[in-house]
Amino acid sequence: MATRMKLKLKTVFVLYFMVSLMGLVYALMQLGQRCDCTEHDLPKDRTISRLRGELHRLQEQIRKSEATKQPQKQAAKPSQPTIFVITPTYARLVQKAELTRLSQTFLHVPQLHWIVVEDSPHKTPLVTDLLVKSGLAYIHLHMPTAKDRKLQEGDPSWLKPRGVEQRNEGLRWLREDRRAQPGGDTQQGVVYFADDDNTYSLQIFEEMRDTMRVSVWPVGLVGGMKYERPVVEGGKVIRFHTGWRPSRPFPMDMAGFAVSLKLVLANPESCFDGEAPMGFLESSFLQGLVTMDELEPKADDCSKVLVWHTRTEKPKMKREEALQAQGLGSDPAVQV
Repeated sequence: MATRMKLKLKTVFVLYFMVSLMGLVYALMQLGQRCDCTEHDLPKDRTISRLRGELHRLQEQIRKSEATKQPQKQAAKPSQPTIFVITPTYARLVQKAELTRLSQTFLHVPQLHWIVVEDSPHKTPLVTDLLVKSGLAYIHLHMPTAKDRKLQEGDPSWLKPRGVEQRNEGLRWLREDRRAQPGGDTQQGVVYFADDDNTYSLQIFEEMRDTMRVSVWPVGLVGGMKYERPVVEGGKVIRFHTGWRPSRPFPMDMAGFAVSLKLVLANPESCFDGEAPMGFLESSFLQGLVTMDELEPKADDCSKVLVWHTRTEKPKMKREEALQAQGLGSDPAVQV
């Protein structure tokens, strides 16, 4: 009986072993077979393709946005004084190019307000459009130069002072606007006269920002010299390095000084004298505001040039004039 039982158990064990072995062999064979998963993969493939297309579309939108957006200005500190920049400008072929270059410099200067004054009896569409698109805080004014003070074709640039009426108009607006603002008379700020054809380092604006009365610095490529500058000893201006009439009260270029807003507001009669002798225009404005001893030297004691009195070459239009004579001139509707 016991022997029979052992044989049955042995038989059951062998059968169990054979079945298990066959199952294992079948499973191993299935691992080598290709699975027909097409019906499962197709929805996944469609989803991946759709997401890739969406990603590509978003990347294109970002690229277009980056190409067209204007550079962001630096964030202004809450107590940072505003720099009010007065720029006289007049119509000529390079006007838009000059103002474009200047406006894109100003975009990098925090807390700046641009006062643009056209030498014109009215505001022109060219300047209006440029200012609207500039991304700057601005005011657009106009004031024509009197006919007897205008330079004629062929006159040398030094014969008569330019931009007198326009700078004075900018000062007039600034005084009236600040007085109309609550606390405007005590506002911290700086006034700077920036011609549209000069070249400015961004550093010069930070140098002038803490001006108490009148701050000064060198100007490059001016007066037939590499630079003109105040000469400083012991932190005080003692004389001026200039090649022409150093005895003038303030022998400086217009780009070489900035004035405290409070000082401008406290002296409502101070302005530029259009009848001043040649080279005395800056002195006519500064004489009533400051003495030499009160000047504040900037730019490392006036040892660094951070602004240049550059001029754009007047374009030669001989071929344009020849084509115009044939009725083939450039389209006047295209704004240059």
